[in-house]
Amino acid sequence: MGAPPWDALSGQYQLQPGVPCSIVGQRPILGAGRLGRLLRGQQGPQVTRTLTQVFTLCAHAHQRTAELALAAAQAHSAAAGANASSGPLYVETARDHLRSIALDWPQRLPDLTPATPDLAWLRDCPLPLSASRPCTDSTQAWALLGQLRAWLEQRVLGQALADWLDAHRDPDALAVWCHAKAAHLSPLRSLCAWHPIAHTLAPETRCLEVLDTDSERQSAQLHQLAQALSDEPDFVQRPTWLGRCAETGPWARLRHRRPAAPAHNAWTRVSARWLELMEIAAASPRPPGPGDPPLLASGALRLGDGQALAWCEMARGLLLHWVQLDATGAVHDYRVLAPTEWNFHPQGALAKALSALPPENTAAARVLAAAYDPCVACTV
Repeated sequence: MGAPPWDALSGQYQLQPGVPCSIVGQRPILGAGRLGRLLRGQQGPQVTRTLTQVFTLCAHAHQRTAELALAAAQAHSAAAGANASSGPLYVETARDHLRSIALDWPQRLPDLTPATPDLAWLRDCPLPLSASRPCTDSTQAWALLGQLRAWLEQRVLGQALADWLDAHRDPDALAVWCHAKAAHLSPLRSLCAWHPIAHTLAPETRCLEVLDTDSERQSAQLHQLAQALSDEPDFVQRPTWLGRCAETGPWARLRHRRPAAPAHNAWTRVSARWLELMEIAAASPRPPGPGDPPLLASGALRLGDGQALAWCEMARGLLLHWVQLDATGAVHDYRVLAPTEWNFHPQGALAKALSALPPENTAAARVLAAAYDPCVACTV
């Protein structure tokens, strides 16, 4: 049996410090209508099954977003989909963070010798790095999050999670804590290896602000983005928002938005994943108050007959799915806009920061790659 047709289309990026074209590469599966052709004629579970085979990293987020998009496009209650339990999303996003921290971080250190992942710190962790199927039951999800919180408090932090968060949300305080504890915890050794370079690198901050706590403004902005998705088949490979490049990630969540939000550097970007893992473990089943965004937002918007846009804040940032169904309810066209394409845009903040480096500064380039966290192969 041959390899799936998308294996050769998954793509990769090469980062080249000190030159104008500092990011080379793309994901061919996303361009030229290839994904739409792959899914054309498929319906319901077949669509989600194919998407999770194509996008194996964060497959749960693609499954959730596809289900929301298909339900809205079929005129099912988009509101019901948008209110789907947050617990399973939180559990699987925490798992994604744990997997990246354990397996990816040691491969992205500033020197050119990747470290062998040390998984001893994960002993007795209630969330294994991989699961045969994602958690979908709300009751089970909140129980797992409670177990994760207890494990973090007892095995990793040595104190109550709420107290730790209060003391270490400040970037400098987090850096001090990492250096103090690094000898006993391998993820902190990665953070300590990045910090001396990361806190000096300050790429331009322009967060993707498509979601909004004002429902009317959010709807208008999502309609605008959906128009670009449907009009331009290759928009998903080089997306822009309001005519400019934008970035997405845990530091750019809707819940972090405020009028005078500070600019980010590479340290706040890369450490945001560790902080978000803690915030997810500390989450409560209680819904947010009126006007307050959730920890991780997801939902869907019906755009017209058989057409919808769905979104999900997942581990690497904001994921969007656009679908157009035919008269039989089968896929006519499908587009996926993932975080990596925003963050690795050849004219984006990362590209500009790479171009500004001396050509020989591959260590800083590797730190920047870790900060923006691609979901495909990336070399310097």
